[in-house]
Amino acid sequence: MGMGDAVQLKEEGNKHFQAGQIDNAIDCYTKAIKSCKDKSVLAVIFRNRSACYLKKENYNNAASDASRAIDIDAKDIKALYRRCQALEKLGKLDMAFKDVQRCATLEPKNKTFLETLRRLGADIQQKLKTTFSTDSRVQNMFDILLSEELDSDKKEKAANNLIVLAREDAGAERIFQNNGVPLLLQLIETGKPEMVLAAVRTLSGMCTGHKARATAIVHLVGIDKLCSIMGVDTEEIVLATGNLFQCVYDALTGADKRDYGKEEALVMDSTRDLKAILMALLSVLNSKKVSGHGRDQALNLLNKNVPRKDKKNQDHSKTLFTIDNGLKKILKVCGQIPDLPDQLPLTENTQLIASVLLNKLYDDLRCDPERDNFRDICDEYIKGSFDPNDMDKNIHAINTLSGLLQGPFDVGNALVGKQGVMEMIVALCGSEREIDQLVAIEAIIHASTKMSRASFMITNGVSLLKDIYKKTKNDKIKIRALVGLCKLGSAGGDDYSMRQFAEGSTEKLAKQCRKWLCNPSIDARTRKWAVEGLAYLTNDADVKDDFVEDEAAMRAMFELAKSPDKTILYAVACILVNCTNSYEKKEIIPEMVQLAKFSKQHVPEQHPKDKKDFIERRVKRLLKGGVISALAVMVNADSTLLTDQTKEMLSRVFLALSEDPKDRGTIVAQGGGKALIPLSLEGTEKGKAKASHALAKIAAISNPEIAFPGERIYEVVRPLVNLLQSDKEGIENYEALRGLTNLSALSEKLRVKIIKEKSLPEIENYMFEENDQIRQAATECMCNLVVCKDVQERYMEDGNDKLKLLVLLCSEDDEKLQIAAAGGLAMLTAAQKKLCTKVTLVTVQWLEILQRLCLHDNPNIQHRGIVIAYNMMCAGEELAKKLIESELLEILSVVAKLEDQPRKQPAIDAARTCLSKALDLGLIKPFS
Repeated sequence: MGMGDAVQLKEEGNKHFQAGQIDNAIDCYTKAIKSCKDKSVLAVIFRNRSACYLKKENYNNAASDASRAIDIDAKDIKALYRRCQALEKLGKLDMAFKDVQRCATLEPKNKTFLETLRRLGADIQQKLKTTFSTDSRVQNMFDILLSEELDSDKKEKAANNLIVLAREDAGAERIFQNNGVPLLLQLIETGKPEMVLAAVRTLSGMCTGHKARATAIVHLVGIDKLCSIMGVDTEEIVLATGNLFQCVYDALTGADKRDYGKEEALVMDSTRDLKAILMALLSVLNSKKVSGHGRDQALNLLNKNVPRKDKKNQDHSKTLFTIDNGLKKILKVCGQIPDLPDQLPLTENTQLIASVLLNKLYDDLRCDPERDNFRDICDEYIKGSFDPNDMDKNIHAINTLSGLLQGPFDVGNALVGKQGVMEMIVALCGSEREIDQLVAIEAIIHASTKMSRASFMITNGVSLLKDIYKKTKNDKIKIRALVGLCKLGSAGGDDYSMRQFAEGSTEKLAKQCRKWLCNPSIDARTRKWAVEGLAYLTNDADVKDDFVEDEAAMRAMFELAKSPDKTILYAVACILVNCTNSYEKKEIIPEMVQLAKFSKQHVPEQHPKDKKDFIERRVKRLLKGGVISALAVMVNADSTLLTDQTKEMLSRVFLALSEDPKDRGTIVAQGGGKALIPLSLEGTEKGKAKASHALAKIAAISNPEIAFPGERIYEVVRPLVNLLQSDKEGIENYEALRGLTNLSALSEKLRVKIIKEKSLPEIENYMFEENDQIRQAATECMCNLVVCKDVQERYMEDGNDKLKLLVLLCSEDDEKLQIAAAGGLAMLTAAQKKLCTKVTLVTVQWLEILQRLCLHDNPNIQHRGIVIAYNMMCAGEELAKKLIESELLEILSVVAKLEDQPRKQPAIDAARTCLSKALDLGLIKPFS
């Protein structure tokens, strides 16, 4: 290849570059470099290829090509400036500064060079300032925090600065390098709650996603020290330490994906540390020095990190390790009886969290020998606690059994049937001590939870409980005995004709529960049982109706739901699902009913009070009674006790409450919009869909900026887009589209978010929908989105029918649909001239459709039609000529000559603008 070829290739590369075909340009320049012998030409080619790499954001190559041009010609000003740009992007500010300094010396009047010089100078100053200041700042903050003298305001500020600094990688590293961990330990040693909190939060920031620092912190601070901080009685510190443990755990298990290079070898093996953390958490469980909050936190960490998240993952060694080293410890927590002396400190929630952990561990086992081992340990623990001479030991054993019955039910149920257990329960029921009876009755209640499997309890329990209920004068015992009877008596579910008790007695029992619930002199734990009873009794429609009419009982329940005791969440959710009839309904097939009657089988019947108007009335009563604020508090509960099943129930209730558009304002005003977002993103598929549907109902008719203030509005997008999938129901699709239409009208940022969630194909799909309302909603949504460049691009692509569909929708009979389609088309043709020509190619009827829009009786549609005509006239003379030669001229003239009138003014003005455009183009002569 000769020299001419190189020059020719360079010219070709330049043409590609001008046309924006960067990859082709790079190919040509690369070939030219291989064949070029002339140094001065070679410098130019390198310089040009550097420009290509800058465009591709490949800054390393851009800098190296520019350097090669500068090597040939040190005064090559273009190459110097390109290298400066690349170096700046690579963060090498001082080198970039030198290059632009050379440029400014060679061309002192060049404004671009001077501006870059000034900007880089300032950036370098800033960078130097922060580098030096971070070191001194870290030291300075610790000085303030550890000083005896300074006032608390200064200390608080320093503490907050430290936390913020630790959240950024560079800051965290600085604190770490500047002796930070020992200094943070000193802060913890002060024992002042605000100092401890600041230190713990700073440590969390430092080890988030950083394996090396997390390992170092574990060794420098010590796991025992962390456990003792988590054991204090200040809830805020306990939560912060739990979060620190979680950050350490995530960093060590490699939820952190960074590349460490040299450090990797030092921190690779974290199995020992992880085991040590698990062992420490298990020993926290039985330590008397640990507060109830600390115990809850340890249980929560085990719940979150031990059982597998995904059963496809084969490794469940953490579960086996926990069972071997800690199952008895968890059982001991379940068996604690707060009313007795010398028990472990607990919160209202501790025992239930322990039951949830037992359930998850048992659930995580993979084969029968593993399950048998689990059962044997439980069996041995409970039987080993029986002691004929020590009632306290016996009630501990029976209480542990209650814990198992709330966890892995089958394990507990099998134990109930074992020799000696039922006898022990009967003996406790007959005891003189209140506490013995309470523990025994609660065990019976928990044993009768799963009716189909509790046959043993039904035969033994009912007579026992009836007996106690009649004899006792003690309200605490009476309530529990009653709940047991309710549970054993509600096997029929919402089927009106399956009543275990005699007619009317269900209402009597419920009335009694409501009375207890409203009685402030009874302790909260006992009133909670009244709620448990109502959870069963509200399966009956008469009971539901009475309950919502009793405002005092309803409000008492909501107050309990807001209390720190979260063991009540499930029962409250059950009552609300029953009262709103939002449970899963069984399909009743008429033919099957006839068949059943014929064969004398039982037929499920609907209670008259479960008809629509009754349900609507109950919803109104609940809203008036303050249900929304109670739901909002429940949704924010700790994740362990707010199970997916409870979340689904709360989502069902929200959806039922938002049925009537008139109530949606109340829901928003009391914080319902905010509460729905987490429900729509986590939990069961059904639950997420119901919560998303409720969100869609709210977003469809309220002002979204008020319903979801601030950043929250962006979180609403994904749940709504999820409802567009084809497996969702028509009504869900429709309301989601209306909600998205409302959001997309607000801001460009929201429109971008909607497109980012991959919603466009779905929305386009629904524009083809048979159902008129869905088609209209999808078209209105699209009409708001076409302002976005990305959407316009889709309409400009060849080989799809998107534009054709929009044009054809303009000719539909439904006026709302026409307004939306014509609005979308007006915006597209205004934004992209290419689309104006494309309109004429997609369908033969385009002109006829356009004329019909411009003639329309509805001024909104007419105005949009004339705007489209104007956009097309502006797109090119050919097109304008075509329009003016058609009947459109006559239509425009008629409209333009109309008297001014408010209703039609926009259309009249648009028609006049069209005619003056035609005059400018010389297509019509002025009217003399």
